[in-house]
Amino acid sequence: MPMSLDLAADEFRRLAAEAVRIAAEYLESLPSRPSFPPHLAGRELAAALGEPLPEAGCGVAALDAVARLFDSSRPNSPRFFAYVMGSGEPVAAAGDLLASVLNQNVTSWRSAPAAATIERLVIGWLGEAIGCPGFSGSLTGGGSAANLMALAMARESRAPANTGGAQPAVVYCSAEAHMSIAKAMALLGLGRGNLRSIPVDAQFRMEPAALEEAIREDGSAGRRAIAVIATAGTVNTGALDPLIEIAAIARRHDLWLHVDGAYGALAAIADAERFAGMAQADSITLDPHKWLYQPLDCGCVLYRDPAAARAAFAGTGDYARSLYDGAVEGFEFFEESPELSRRFRALKLWLSLRYHGLGAFREAIVRDLQHAQDLAGMVDAEPALERVAPVELSTVCFRYAGADDDRNRAILRRVIERGRVYLSNATIASRGVSNGDGRFALRACFMNHRTKNEDVTAVVEEVLAAAEETGA
Repeated sequence: MPMSLDLAADEFRRLAAEAVRIAAEYLESLPSRPSFPPHLAGRELAAALGEPLPEAGCGVAALDAVARLFDSSRPNSPRFFAYVMGSGEPVAAAGDLLASVLNQNVTSWRSAPAAATIERLVIGWLGEAIGCPGFSGSLTGGGSAANLMALAMARESRAPANTGGAQPAVVYCSAEAHMSIAKAMALLGLGRGNLRSIPVDAQFRMEPAALEEAIREDGSAGRRAIAVIATAGTVNTGALDPLIEIAAIARRHDLWLHVDGAYGALAAIADAERFAGMAQADSITLDPHKWLYQPLDCGCVLYRDPAAARAAFAGTGDYARSLYDGAVEGFEFFEESPELSRRFRALKLWLSLRYHGLGAFREAIVRDLQHAQDLAGMVDAEPALERVAPVELSTVCFRYAGADDDRNRAILRRVIERGRVYLSNATIASRGVSNGDGRFALRACFMNHRTKNEDVTAVVEEVLAAAEETGA
């Protein structure tokens, strides 16, 4: 007889207790786990994890295979320094479980009164924490979705498409801008060809003079400009565009200013002065699943004027229309975002912030920033290594000196195979990333609340050991 989907309370306790045991043992094992699982070819991994779809269930024993899954997954190791990704704070993970049990569709106050209230509260906290009080917003799946939403608001604000149809429009960003910007242009029908890539300086920051010149050239040619996208933490090097100067240019030309701070904006919690000018933005992307160490997914878009969001996204069917009036009971997230079904992402963040307090996150961000400076100092002091980019936030890009790109690739592969630290790579040109035209670099990004000083030291140790083993 098939098992019932309706678990008794005692059965759920057994299931939850076993899941918590597995999770606790995993967290306890993280310092001793390799920074990346032992290499498995794709077919081998599929064979190890694959099984026929069961007709009859096995109950709590279904969790027996989780250990195999964990062993084949990238761990939240304190020595994982690839990508721009947070470390999965455990209190927030508990919040994810509770959010799944509650199973709220946070689409409006009517649908989920407590969940909608918590999300709006958390949005206010985030705005205050980065020096942008009073901003509205919503939690998203990540920075790519947030950037898409911001550009949709920019379009409706400056070249409305919902009333008169899509119009040609130009958007400006740095040559270092995230790939999601070009994707957003394509998805919105603005077209990648209308995205102007502005050169960067030797610190990989957008050049304001070049931005001004590009805007004037487009204006003289009769092309409509609608938005400037500044980056607060580029994914390759962590560079910060000159926000104050860019904001002044945007105001002068009446352009929407969006700050893509998916990587860096939350570092304003620890160093507000470095992000001066961000509060002048019309919209901001930030990712709590990066520098608030939340489990995926937990992105965020903030915006100054909710009316701009409603202009872009409103369109309620009668079946969803609120029965309530007022700013609280009548509030609808789906009128300010493209999502109708929305997970209760705010619960884990709310729980995590209440459990630890903002100060604990500030201290962790400060440590990450210091880890990057420490590694930069070690690289600069080691004759066999050379740094190839400034360290603005928590990313360090460097090479094995005197070796070509192929040799540096071989060193990186060997570092990963050795399993003590995990690094990624970037292509660095003399004035910014240049579509593969620059030099191959090893890249360490610190965004991990578990990382300690000895983990930072291990980066140089492992690169030098890998270089010796590969004959560099």
